[in-house]
Amino acid sequence: MSMSRSAAFGLIAVLMTSTSALAQTVPSTPLGRVDPVRLSEATRVLASDEFEGRAPVTPGEDKTIEWLTQQFQARGLEPGGPDGSWVQVAQVSRTSQDGPAAISVTARGRTSALQRATEVIVSSDRPVSHISLKDAPLVFVGYGVDAPERGWDDYKGVDLTGKIMLVLVNDPDFNAPEGHPVTGQFDGQAMTFYGRWTYKFQVAAAHGAAGVLVIHDTPGAGYPWSTLQNSSTAPKFDIVRADPDKERVAAQGWIQGAVAEKLFQDAGLDFAALKAQARTPDFRPVALDGVTMSIDFGQKADRVQTRNVMARLPGATHPDETVMFGAHWDAYGRATPKNGDDIYNGAVDNATGVAAVLELARLFAEGPRPERSTVFVSWAAEETGLLGAEYYAANPVWPLETTVANINMDSLLPGTEIDPDIVVIGAGKNDLDDRLAVLASREGRRLIPDPAPQAGAFYRSDHFPLARKGVPALFAAAGFTGHNAASRDYVANRYHQPTDEWTPDWKMDAAAADVQLLYEVGSALANSRDWPAWKPGDEFEAARQASADARKP
Repeated sequence: MSMSRSAAFGLIAVLMTSTSALAQTVPSTPLGRVDPVRLSEATRVLASDEFEGRAPVTPGEDKTIEWLTQQFQARGLEPGGPDGSWVQVAQVSRTSQDGPAAISVTARGRTSALQRATEVIVSSDRPVSHISLKDAPLVFVGYGVDAPERGWDDYKGVDLTGKIMLVLVNDPDFNAPEGHPVTGQFDGQAMTFYGRWTYKFQVAAAHGAAGVLVIHDTPGAGYPWSTLQNSSTAPKFDIVRADPDKERVAAQGWIQGAVAEKLFQDAGLDFAALKAQARTPDFRPVALDGVTMSIDFGQKADRVQTRNVMARLPGATHPDETVMFGAHWDAYGRATPKNGDDIYNGAVDNATGVAAVLELARLFAEGPRPERSTVFVSWAAEETGLLGAEYYAANPVWPLETTVANINMDSLLPGTEIDPDIVVIGAGKNDLDDRLAVLASREGRRLIPDPAPQAGAFYRSDHFPLARKGVPALFAAAGFTGHNAASRDYVANRYHQPTDEWTPDWKMDAAAADVQLLYEVGSALANSRDWPAWKPGDEFEAARQASADARKP
């Protein structure tokens, strides 16, 4: 699961109520049962030292791909990749620092240097060896949000060509004063995609900017500057894009809040007053007159390949419509030794999710052929930025407009005690969790409210790139309810550590109960003519509506 430790597992869903329209979530034919022994055994194999931590572009990837292909084939599925292949090759661009960076600000005729990592963090996703911006004007663009469905446009048609954007982190209504008019414009303390730094980088390119710096503050970002600084030298990854200069700015990154405030002062502007203005839909971009920034750094750029593993069962009557199940196969490979162990086995995160996908593939293959096609994907390179899923979203094998839903499985805890509460990350965004709630209630279980919605975890796992294209997503993380001793121990002692290992005492009864519910949701969708929908006003509603329009004869 690609998220900070503090955010990863404090997430619990909003309690949803069922409606009579969801009665079809009850399967009309008998279903098989998820086998906890099979879940545990598949996890044991994938999380063994033999797979070397399953890092992309390593021998561990080769072993993983071979094993997964064999497993899907043994279950009687067909290849689900392009041209009858079991894999989709994802082309990935990799950049890394190459030498120091020269960053300076000129204001009132005086030029001063800024220190990389301590004051400003800059990198580039463009696959080039040198980035240079000379005396680029600075423009404050509020929160950098362009959300027509919420009546919000921070850009107002202003030409940003050749300029560096300064933007605030999170959403316009995050931590807004009580009673402020902005309340309810977004999702309050629950971060939307518009609040994510990844969105702000991408939309800056769409508006023609030369660069973008997000102004850091710890509450809005959800982590201190040190977290950014510690990871700033790591290689950066992106999928290979047809026109990277159009889709990615030359320089992107973060700037310390105090450093940014000084820039506003040099331009004769009141930073606090402008932040307040940025909470209003009438805000217009403000130039920092007389203040320019120069950025110059070298980087190493190359390409690598990783692979999504894909299997499929064609539908009996509507094979052109797809219900998708997915989980990422990668972990962290061999890395910094801890207590003499350098293999980051990734048992919970995410051999368990892959085991669940394999078990669902078995159940669908052994049962009556559903009306719609079902596709089972093991995604590549989630931990380095959802790259396998991102590549698929840009290069879909099965059309996204006819992909009914995407059910994602990322981190299932071992244990026998079935928690009555079910975590659904991103609950309330579409009606898939309503369907889950109907089925869960029949088991005496429920979905409960999210205590940390500001973490934005919905945007940090493999369902998200497809969600951006409009595909409704369901993401349940079994066992992580916040009051479970096993989950607390895992987060504190095993998450993204060599200690995330399978042990012989593992029992997967609780996880099997959760996966069974996801199977029933997916089976009902695969045997219906129903199309799940995003809730009105959700940021992905418009993309799905465009897909619905494309389906019309």
